[in-house]
Amino acid sequence: MDWERVRIFLEVARAGQISKASKRLRLNHTTVARQLTSLENSLNAKLLERGVSGCTLTAAGEVLLAAAERAESEFLKVGSNIGDVEAITGTVRVGAPDGLGNYFLADRLGVLASRYPGLIIQLVPLPRTFSLPRREADIAITLDRPKQGRLIMSKLTNYTLSVYAADSYLAREGPIGSSADLAGRLFVTHVEDFVYSQALDYASALGRLMSRRYECGSVVAQIEAVRSGHGIGILHDYAAQRYPQLKRLLPDVRFIRSYWLTSHPDTHEARRVQEVYRFIAASAKAARLSFELN
Repeated sequence: MDWERVRIFLEVARAGQISKASKRLRLNHTTVARQLTSLENSLNAKLLERGVSGCTLTAAGEVLLAAAERAESEFLKVGSNIGDVEAITGTVRVGAPDGLGNYFLADRLGVLASRYPGLIIQLVPLPRTFSLPRREADIAITLDRPKQGRLIMSKLTNYTLSVYAADSYLAREGPIGSSADLAGRLFVTHVEDFVYSQALDYASALGRLMSRRYECGSVVAQIEAVRSGHGIGILHDYAAQRYPQLKRLLPDVRFIRSYWLTSHPDTHEARRVQEVYRFIAASAKAARLSFELN
């Protein structure tokens, strides 16, 4: 069996679309489709149902996917132990919530990237989850403790969120001394359709008090909107501390959440993955006081 064709099949199965897999593989659409057909012919089995909206696995495709992922895992384990064991080289992709990724990891991981010339760190800070078994990332930081799958995990840190407004907003609209003062104010918050974790449910506490809403799909957008003086928002304390024009309101209203650091057993033993994993854990521990405000 041609491993290159199996590798292409694996990417299409994970992406769900030939076009998306083609971009990831840096191959044209026709080449990917042709290689899939050749693989099916060599096995005398239909592996994928190809439709306008994407590809779905057949029963034979499910069997091959499981076998291909096992084979891929073995290749990854062998690759991590061959060559110069002292060298830290290669690519490590880190998937993280956009708040932590943009306001903490972007700075810290830059230090590590500059330390090792042969190491490429791909930081992907997005408001979404990342699948380690599907190789969407080598290391993922989650808002919820993973409950399923073979994963290596540890609690990274607790963090707090508080109510904030900009000096310019308070000067224009008046001070906030109690929760009652929130009535009629513009609430800068998330877009409900994009909520991907139960840990993001804190906004409902103030949503009952403020009916006017400006909804932003990322933490960065929410902070920028509040910082520009447009309204009041619940912001990550470690991020809001960067901006002196942001004022913490209602000190009794505080939300505590957690970040979890995870990696997959098949790639965790690679020196490059271990180094990035340990570095993230150590960086969060050193900055623990900034993550939790009283």
